[in-house]
Formats: sequence, structure tokens, C-alpha cells
Amino acid sequence: MSVHVLNEQTGKPAPGVVVKLEKKQGNAWQPLNQATTDKDGRIKALWPDAPAAAGDYRVTFETGDYFAAHKQSSFFPEVPVVFHIDNTDEHYHVPLLLSQYGYSTYRGS
Repeated sequence: MSVHVLNEQTGKPAPGVVVKLEKKQGNAWQPLNQATTDKDGRIKALWPDAPAAAGDYRVTFETGDYFAAHKQSSFFPEVPVVFHIDNTDEHYHVPLLLSQYGYSTYRGS
């Protein structure tokens, strides 16, 4: 699994964004991994060193901390993206297009 964060206001990558990966277990979220975007706004390997399992997952982008580090306010202090994995053999990529007051995401390749 990989992620990519782009700052839509600057048109540049967003380095330094903390991203958490969790798996839904019953009614709770179990932490799996956490990493920080590199200078290109990417985390190439967010998946932990464990076999994948079908189910519901969540990646949470800590956007408030990113904007605070750049002395900017943000309406969304975090961006949680919940998705479902059926085929554990596929690669999953979740890009985030980010601004101070909005965001967009999709399943990338």
C-alpha cells in the first residue's frame, strides 16, 4: 500500500504528513502502521510486514500538524479515508489532494 499527498494550493508535494493505517476489528480500529511522507509527498510502503487480509481499513492523514508546521490554519485537522480490500494480491494506492479548506481522494494505481 502506498499514499501520495499533494498540496493543491502550492501545486507541490506535501512532505512531513504523518499517515496512520488501521484495520477495523468489530467496532474498533486496530493500528497497523504509521509513517511520514517523504520529500515527494509519498509513502511507498505503508503496509506493515504482515500478510494482508480482506476487510475494512482506514488511512488517516494528520493534516492539521502539516499546516501548523507551515504556519497555516486548516479546517480539517485530519483526513480519515476508509476503504475496503477484497483482493489481497492487488496493490492499493490512496492519493490525497489537499488544501487548507478541502481535500479529494481516490483509488490510484
